Amino acid sequence: MLIPVILSGGAGSRLWPVSREGHPKPFMKLLDGQSLLEKTYRRAASMPGIHTENGKPKVLTVTNRDYYFISKDELEKADINGSFLLEPCSRNTAPAIAMAAHQIAHEFGPDALMLVLAADHLISDDMAFAKAVTSAQTLASAPHNLLVTFGISPSGPETGFGYIEAGVKIDQGMRVNAFVEKPSLDIAQGYIAAGNYYWNSGMFCFSAGRFLEQLELCEPKVAEAAAACWIAIQAVKSKASSMLEIPESLFNAIPDISVDYAVMEKSTEVAVVPGNFGWSDIGSWSAIRDLVSSDENNNRSLSDTIFVKTKNTFVQSEDRLVATVGVSDLMIIDTKDALLVADPACAQDVKTVVNLLKQKDHDSYKLHLTVSRPWGTYTVLEDHPGFKIKRIEVKPGGKLSLQMHHHRSEHWIVVKGRAHIVNGEQNIVLDANQSTYIPAGHKHRLENPTDTDLVMIEVQCGPYLGEDDIVRFEDTYGRT
Repeated sequence: MLIPVILSGGAGSRLWPVSREGHPKPFMKLLDGQSLLEKTYRRAASMPGIHTENGKPKVLTVTNRDYYFISKDELEKADINGSFLLEPCSRNTAPAIAMAAHQIAHEFGPDALMLVLAADHLISDDMAFAKAVTSAQTLASAPHNLLVTFGISPSGPETGFGYIEAGVKIDQGMRVNAFVEKPSLDIAQGYIAAGNYYWNSGMFCFSAGRFLEQLELCEPKVAEAAAACWIAIQAVKSKASSMLEIPESLFNAIPDISVDYAVMEKSTEVAVVPGNFGWSDIGSWSAIRDLVSSDENNNRSLSDTIFVKTKNTFVQSEDRLVATVGVSDLMIIDTKDALLVADPACAQDVKTVVNLLKQKDHDSYKLHLTVSRPWGTYTVLEDHPGFKIKRIEVKPGGKLSLQMHHHRSEHWIVVKGRAHIVNGEQNIVLDANQSTYIPAGHKHRLENPTDTDLVMIEVQCGPYLGEDDIVRFEDTYGRT
């Protein structure tokens, strides 16, 4: 029995301004319109030996509670079953995998195999990856019972990845001699020449029980704190729940440490399965650029672009024409509210921009102008002192919380669909080209009762228009 475990988190700061804290890298859409997370779900569902539930493959996702609803949407697009473990904060991969191991051991037994995948990696050859997973299952099962990692056959002396030194052959894999940090160029060239070094992919396969055993042996503080979290979850969880929230105070007590440092580098029971299946961790804009075909001057574009006397330039723009004249060696990433212009040689330094934005408490490190919510999305069209204009889209059956604002009034104009609205003591129905006014201090609620999208324009007026000026009284999505 194989249970894929999808680790979905991280800010993806090297892919700003498209990836942001409120909408990180796993939710970025690629050329075919699928997000990295949806692609990961589809890949996981196609693996050999995967457990099914009601005729559909089942996966377990570990993610931040803020990403639950958007992750659930991506799961539904992939048409598979899934459950969720929701972290109150980020504590790195060792605690996340430990919590997943406890859930899988509890539900399926300690011998159930976990296939741990990152939500933001890309694999172009799923068949070759499935073959590697089959080899990993053999090594992770009895009689070997090993912790298995996937090594990527290096295409060159890459200095941006960690390396795995492979030892003696065992079945269709090899024992691991050592994990090596990101090397200098000359050391990486030596690894390539040696022939027994592989890039560390950050993907794993092992039984839940074996991982918890090795965690206890290698990093007992993490094991003890994770076990305490799981006991607390068991005390309150519903048997039928497909979503479990990890208690914040107990989860904060788990040391913040990666699974490589906590277990894989310390355990003597580790094997590597090498592979060449078109893996990329999409760790920078250079990786996105390399997915796009180039013209005769090595220019690449994901948008409406005019290149004049331009070489070695990559452009991605959300909705504007971009023209370049007489430039070379640039990356231009344009979104509705932020523009990045960078030298490809400095692609890894984009995270410094994000750190500076955080220091300034600038909204653009965290949110796009379009923000996802459990009920749909809102897009800020205009934002000025005293007024803000939004486009609100509510999914079929979506319902906003019953709420109130202290500092702003709101005008709602329906432009598409039908809205059921609570406005103070009134319950009203509005169709396209109809509107209502909600004074400050009025309880109000918006609902889409139909099977088509509801689109509205909202005009906010008042001395303070921050998103934190909200008091929720009732909420379908548990946010009160």
